[in-house]
Parts: sequence; C-alpha cells; structure tokens
Amino acid sequence: MITYLLIKFIVAGLIIVGVTLIVQHIDPKYGGILAAAPITTTLAFLFTYSSSGQDITRMLVLGCFYFTIPTVLFILSLYFLLSRFSFLPSMGGAYLIWLAGVVLMNYLISGYQ
Repeated sequence: MITYLLIKFIVAGLIIVGVTLIVQHIDPKYGGILAAAPITTTLAFLFTYSSSGQDITRMLVLGCFYFTIPTVLFILSLYFLLSRFSFLPSMGGAYLIWLAGVVLMNYLISGYQ
C-alpha cells in the first residue's frame, strides 16, 4: 500500500518536473501541450480503476467532464489577469473564479442527479 502511494507521488512529480523543464529549456507551447494533455487524468483513472473498479472510475470520468469547465475558466482568467496584474494577485483572482465555477457547476449538476 505504501509503495503504491509512493509510486503515485513519484509519477505526478515527474510530470510536473517534465512540464517545467520543457517550458524552461524547449518552448512554453510544448509545456502547455503537456500540461493540458490528459496525462494526469489518465493516471488518476488508471489508479482509481485499479483500486476501486469500473463503476467508481465511470463516476470520476463524469466528474472530470463537468469540472473541466471551471478549469477552463481558471486558465482563461489567469491569462487575462496576467496582462493586468502581477503573478500572485492574478493567481489569486483566477483561483477565486475557479472556485466560483466549481460551486456553480456543483450546484447545477446536483439538480440533475
């Protein structure tokens, strides 16, 4: 169990380090492709499937679909905020917009279940 958890942390850390190195040494565009690629979600699906089964994985996939919308809002708002404010205030504002999107999306999908 501990080894499995450690593997999850190592894999996730390698992805973050890989994105950072690509951005710094190759091209931010390629780092963006890697950061936006469904690598981490695929890993989450694989790890969830292996430990919890197909039904829980299906629910996770549906949740990821719905909550991708607030993530897109986060990315767009961060992009526009960075053109007007410094990094930390822009991140804070983008996270507030993301959080509002999460709350709204949760409210909307709760009415459909």
